[in-house]
Amino acid sequence: MPHTPQHQVGSRGRRPHLLLLPLFSLLLSHAPQLSQGAIHIPSNYQINEFKKPPVITTQPESITVFGAEDILLTCEASGNPPPDFRWTKDGEEFIPANDPGLSVSPGSGTFMKTGVVSGPMSQYKAKYICYAENALGTAVSNEVQLITENTPALQKEQKVKKKVEEGESVVLKCNPPFSTVPPVIHWMDERMHHIELNDRVTQGRDGNLYFSHVTVDDTRIDYTCNAQYLSARTILSKEPITLTVTTSNSVVRSRRPQMMRPSGTHSTYLALRGQSLELECIVQGRPTPTVQWVRKDGQLSESRTSRHLFDRLLRISNISDSDGGEYQCSVNNSQGKVTHTYTVSVEAAPYWTKEPVSQLYAPGETVKLDCQADGIPSPAVAWSINGKPITGKDPTPRRTMRDGTVILIDVVFTDTAVYQCQAHNKHGTILVNTYIFVIELPPQILNADGQKYNFTEGQKAVLQCQTFGSPRPKVTWERNSSASLLAEPRVNLLTNGNLQITNVSHGDEGLYTCSVSNTNLSINADLDVMNRTVILSPPGSLLVQPGKTAIFTCLAQVDPKLTPPHIQWKRSGQELFQSYAEDKYTFEGPDLIVANVQTEDEGVYTCEVITNLDRVEASGSIIIVDRPDPPTQLQVSDPKDRNVTLSWTAGDDHNSPVIVFVVEFEDGDSKERGWEELKRVSGTHESVTISLQPYMSYRFRVISINNIGKSDPSMPSDLHSTPPQAPDNNPENVRSESTDPDTLVITWEEMDRRVFNGPEFHYKVFWKRVVGDTTWYSNVSTEPPYIVTEVGNFSAFQIKVQAANQKGEGPELDPVTGYSGEDIPLKAPQNVAMVLLNSSAIRVTWEPVNEKTVRGHLLGYKIHLLRFGSRGHHQGRRAREPDTSVEVETGPKEEKRVLGGLRPYSHYTITVTVFNSKGEGPPSKTLSFETNEGAPGPPMSLRLDSHAGTEMTLHWTPPAQPNGVLKGYLLQYQIVKSDSPMQVETIDDHKVTHLTLKQLDPHSRYRFYLRGRTSAGDGEPITREGATTLDGAPPSNISLYVGEKSVNLSWVPGQRQRSVSFQVQYLNKQDGGKWKQSEKLNSSASFYQLKGLTPGSQYRLRFTFSNNTFWETEITTKGAGVMDVQTGFATQGWFIGLVSAIVLLLLVLLILCFIKRGKGGKYSVKDKEEGQVDSEARPMKDETFGEYSDNEEKRTASQPSLCDESKLCISDDNLDGYNNGSIAVTEVTMEDSLVSQYSRPSEATPDPGTLQDSSPLNPNTTTNGLPNSAAILD
Repeated sequence: MPHTPQHQVGSRGRRPHLLLLPLFSLLLSHAPQLSQGAIHIPSNYQINEFKKPPVITTQPESITVFGAEDILLTCEASGNPPPDFRWTKDGEEFIPANDPGLSVSPGSGTFMKTGVVSGPMSQYKAKYICYAENALGTAVSNEVQLITENTPALQKEQKVKKKVEEGESVVLKCNPPFSTVPPVIHWMDERMHHIELNDRVTQGRDGNLYFSHVTVDDTRIDYTCNAQYLSARTILSKEPITLTVTTSNSVVRSRRPQMMRPSGTHSTYLALRGQSLELECIVQGRPTPTVQWVRKDGQLSESRTSRHLFDRLLRISNISDSDGGEYQCSVNNSQGKVTHTYTVSVEAAPYWTKEPVSQLYAPGETVKLDCQADGIPSPAVAWSINGKPITGKDPTPRRTMRDGTVILIDVVFTDTAVYQCQAHNKHGTILVNTYIFVIELPPQILNADGQKYNFTEGQKAVLQCQTFGSPRPKVTWERNSSASLLAEPRVNLLTNGNLQITNVSHGDEGLYTCSVSNTNLSINADLDVMNRTVILSPPGSLLVQPGKTAIFTCLAQVDPKLTPPHIQWKRSGQELFQSYAEDKYTFEGPDLIVANVQTEDEGVYTCEVITNLDRVEASGSIIIVDRPDPPTQLQVSDPKDRNVTLSWTAGDDHNSPVIVFVVEFEDGDSKERGWEELKRVSGTHESVTISLQPYMSYRFRVISINNIGKSDPSMPSDLHSTPPQAPDNNPENVRSESTDPDTLVITWEEMDRRVFNGPEFHYKVFWKRVVGDTTWYSNVSTEPPYIVTEVGNFSAFQIKVQAANQKGEGPELDPVTGYSGEDIPLKAPQNVAMVLLNSSAIRVTWEPVNEKTVRGHLLGYKIHLLRFGSRGHHQGRRAREPDTSVEVETGPKEEKRVLGGLRPYSHYTITVTVFNSKGEGPPSKTLSFETNEGAPGPPMSLRLDSHAGTEMTLHWTPPAQPNGVLKGYLLQYQIVKSDSPMQVETIDDHKVTHLTLKQLDPHSRYRFYLRGRTSAGDGEPITREGATTLDGAPPSNISLYVGEKSVNLSWVPGQRQRSVSFQVQYLNKQDGGKWKQSEKLNSSASFYQLKGLTPGSQYRLRFTFSNNTFWETEITTKGAGVMDVQTGFATQGWFIGLVSAIVLLLLVLLILCFIKRGKGGKYSVKDKEEGQVDSEARPMKDETFGEYSDNEEKRTASQPSLCDESKLCISDDNLDGYNNGSIAVTEVTMEDSLVSQYSRPSEATPDPGTLQDSSPLNPNTTTNGLPNSAAILD
């Protein structure tokens, strides 16, 4: 056949921009192994023309024809260029187009009968082969056979009539006309109804009708055999057969089974692999026999065997080699049994085990075509090229054939051809076409230029540079013009041209260039390496109790260049999804929350952090833990007098090991005490030896404890009792608790009943004098204490107490010393003396008393210190009424003591007594003394007032504790938070209570320190901070809230600004009235309600200050406007009179309130001032320095203020802001008396020297007059 010298498509150089034609989806492989050098053209390879060898797509099939109209042989093939077709008939060339009765389909090899056939049909009977060929080779079809037959017809035959006796077997034969296509047989009656088949009446594969035995009902004259020839489209009905069944006078005999088809006991069958085999077992006998099938050398295949015709036929489908063997049909009835054996041999027509594949090859490649076939008997394999058999010596030395394999080395373009492999044995022939297409294709780079590749650290980076061409192109990679790229062991050039970098790092980032050798083809690839995703906080193993909530955390660190990570949670490999209905799983950020954990939730939980480039995972687990089950099988063994062995079996620990076992016991004789802990045992032991007390009944139980909690108790043991013994111990803490004179009280700690160790338990009490007695006195007692009388006062005794019971006494014991009852001391300390150390401390000394006069244990001395007020107070009242008393106890060995914390400038007395447990003895001689003058305490209050931006006025009250004669004051002040020097002002007049400072910085804040002064020095300071005030200004940022009849005005007062007055002017724009004006408002009030407005009306508001408008606006009140004023109850005379009476009553109450406030307030202040001085400082009728008499005080106390019972009065504090609207007052919280006093500066200030002092020795008086808190306005 013709060949072209080479097959080249496309062009060399740059990738051509050509129309992409439909191609095969093939891939290129560069491995040089045999049969692996084929070319697979990628789908994105651009090519403008592509040739293809012929491939037969539709094979012809063998047919049997009964007329000219049945002739149709198909043969279709593809290829480029389109192939030409030709036929051979019995090995000779056959041209269907030359036969006038045949026509050929255009573009194919299919031919069929279209006209009148001249000559007999037998002229077409032959074997045919179709050939499809183009410039690249010839493909060959399978060999098919065309068989011709005449349409089947019936020959004239005689009618058949059969007459048999009832019970005999009968065969009605069909004998249809022969055809190579066997007909389908139908036994029917004259009405075309099928003869009913059953296990007695059966149709054989030969078409005959078999009766195992006949009955009278089988008699009929129309048994008709109908033969249906499907291919010939013909049905032939044979002559009806008459069957007459006669009855016998005798009883119908039963007959043993016999084979009807096949006959005899053995038959042989040949089956072909892949086909079906049918084995018949048609029998005669009466009663109708049953049939069973078995395989004698194995088991019947359940999937490929089936039974038909009431078990008379066994069909084996899809025969395989394993189906060869012996099968048996067993036939049974009541008269006997018969068997038939079938020997089945399996052979096979040829079939492919390995077919050669059509491929494209580049010049120089090696081709291997494998053609392997099998069959029984083994088929012979032969090769053809373009339909021509390869016989004798192969003319091509590069080609070798061995065992069905063709190897062609170093292929060239002229090796392009279609090879046929044919396998043949006695059962048939199979054929396969495969082509070798040697082709040259220009190189192309199949990946786009400038692609960007992103990977994370540690990944395997692949930079793509897939090429295609024939011969295979050679690829090189460069980075920054470096030729040593492949020297790095992590870098590999793959066979497909891609560059692979394992364990990629940030150092691998950059621009890479892929080039095709000997061409100008190249592309660039940009590699960017990002940080790998790392799980910082992986989920852990959680021990969770049932019903609790488990929380897994999976916190990961992700490169910011990557997409936000997605966290996928899995449980035992299955993905978890948030369950909104059951609230089982909840995802909150990096957390997985598993609610209501149960046993089925146990398992491994994995969090997978997924980004667009990588994914990492970490796993944790949930283990269900719970408190342990109670121990079981509690046993008491090895009992002894003092111990017993207890053993048990631990219960289920529920995944939390037992830490400790707690052994508890119950006292059988005192169950009211319940179960008590006896011993703890390590969780690794399950037995313990327990020490027991004598004369007790024990019942034991055990509790397990793990990290979750305690188990329920085990079942209790049986009662175990111990025998009695003598006491092991004596009572503890034996002592004398004698309180009454002439009495010895011996007592001890009563012993627990459990240590009695036996019955009849009691105590033996022993005593004797330390001096004078040589023998012990004793008695018996059942409980403490034991009292001995007539023993004298405070006499020393040796005492002891011993336990005893019916079995004996406790161990010997050592005596202790005790004393009889004490009496109060007889004598006072002598030579008591006192020395003044300073204004607030003294040293007291005395001589020790004779211990015999103590009449008991000397516990120490008591110093009694009394204060009788200040040195300047009235002496008569001081002697009668001490205002402070202090008692100081010393040790029995002390003879002096220093007392501190005394009030300076005060009168004191001192006495000393001795005491024992019975009480104090008589006091020593009284010593009187006076303390010296000391530094004063801080002033009681300090208030700051500012009337100008550079001035500050300080108001204060004298110290509550002057500690002497007050001489004056010392004022120090400086700017807060600065290094400015401290300014000092000295005030030498103690009666001065205020001072004005000028030339202060208006923008600074000051701190003031004020101290009192006596001849002893400066006292403690009172400290305040404050700043001067600025000029006042009207408010700004006024907010309005409009109602129906009013509007609420609010504003924020200016800080450190004096209050100013302003007014609101308003005009109703709808009623044509005049401007109205509010009362004067105070800028420090921050709120005002403008009332008396008309609902649903428009108003214009104007805010004025110093006759100038500083803000104006318009408002509309809420509600509907007043259209018609109707007379209501508010206009009735009675209502107006009632309101007027109420207003008058309120006015009278207000007047009384102000009158009472003016008088009662003054007396209240005086009462409180009196409360601050001691009793000596209160004014008497005959003294000159009191302002009020006792009668006035009593009258004031008996007349309650109207303001105390009514809420109608307004306090002075609330009125201060309006009485002094232009002054911003620096507020200091202080007592009410002080507020009243300084609100009336004209009242006389009491002499500081007359104020009562207070000290730590006088807890009933005020320690100082300072306020609890202070709030100073800026």
